[in-house]
Amino acid sequence: MEPHAQAWVPASIPVSPRASVGALVVFPTMPCLAYFVTWHTYGTWLHGDSQGSVDLEHNRFGTPFVPPDPVRVEHAARRMKQEPFVLTPAMRDLVDKAIRDHAGHRSWRVLALNVRSNHVHLGVDHFGNYSPEQVMQQCKAWGTRRLIAAGHATSTTRVWTDHGSTRYINTPESLAKMMDYILNQQ
Repeated sequence: MEPHAQAWVPASIPVSPRASVGALVVFPTMPCLAYFVTWHTYGTWLHGDSQGSVDLEHNRFGTPFVPPDPVRVEHAARRMKQEPFVLTPAMRDLVDKAIRDHAGHRSWRVLALNVRSNHVHLGVDHFGNYSPEQVMQQCKAWGTRRLIAAGHATSTTRVWTDHGSTRYINTPESLAKMMDYILNQQ
């Protein structure tokens, strides 16, 4: 698979809070071949879970996950507003189609997609001015609307976690690993 040479992420930041409007320092662009986005269904992966999780203190690439903590898991479970949301095979198919339809609508190319019972992995070409967070939020919204339309959820049902994992894929090797993980290691 040949990556698109046009896939770049511009990086610019203000010089300082006191800088005049429009004063920017522009850093060289960084190649981005794709986004690797993962999110969970509501209540199926809680902080402190033995599978590993991230929080505000444990969220840097290559650093340890939140240590297993049964007390923290129990506390998170008690705070839940509803039962965990688990996708059935029919619901997984609906979400898969919704994500692919939305990607087509936005002219994004889905490189790899795997909708599981409790999470979604998506690898998508980086095109346009959408951040991986925006890609994730839009795909969640489209999936939720399809689930509601099919009667699998209501407008008040929490289907997804608030956030998820968003990664920039910058090398052909990382792209191949991402695709293998999504398609073959679930």
